[in-house]
Amino acid sequence: MPRLIAALLRHGDYRQLPETPSALQPFPLTDKGREQARRAAGALLQMAREMRCSIDTELHSSRLLRAWESATLIAENLQGDYAIQSFDALAERSMGSAANLTVSQVEAVVREDPRFEELPADWKSSSHFCLPLQGAESLAEAGQRVAQHLVETMQQLARHAQQDTFKVFVGHGAAMRHAAWQLGVLDLSDVARLSMFHAQPVCLEYSDTGWRHAGGDWKVRDATAQPD
Repeated sequence: MPRLIAALLRHGDYRQLPETPSALQPFPLTDKGREQARRAAGALLQMAREMRCSIDTELHSSRLLRAWESATLIAENLQGDYAIQSFDALAERSMGSAANLTVSQVEAVVREDPRFEELPADWKSSSHFCLPLQGAESLAEAGQRVAQHLVETMQQLARHAQQDTFKVFVGHGAAMRHAAWQLGVLDLSDVARLSMFHAQPVCLEYSDTGWRHAGGDWKVRDATAQPD
């Protein structure tokens, strides 16, 4: 089987609301984020050359604007004819009916609902905690969703790839880190302490025997940062 590499990229810097968990915010990249995405194309080309891989012409992206815009700018700056396909499966962790509320608003909503107990202090960062609200999911569940998409995509690629290949996925830091844990590349303790640099690839190699880290650096996470 040819060598198959999943190149995972977190979107570029974007107009995030203050004190608001990233979740499903619909805002675009900043100028800084757009430049980060343009530079990502060069990093991907260099890594592909070093690993003697071709870059698959279809990039996969989250449907959230910041990820789609990042993927589009990457595609425009690669050397060839590339297309974007967007997927709900690559989105960040959903907070359900609390999407895009501030931290204090989320806590107030739960506190004022007689059905629910007070939220734990680590509710935003706990991998297994899920808000008791309609449509919400835990970080672990989001990671499982992303991991399933990666597995299915790379299995399909393995069936027809004729040469060593990079497959580019543009999504979100927390969901991708938890996917790496689900795939056995990271320990759960690593997920909590690591993040992803904006628009810088982390490469996971897929094979019949499993997954492994093949290139690119994780970012040591600021403990005070939002999960994305």
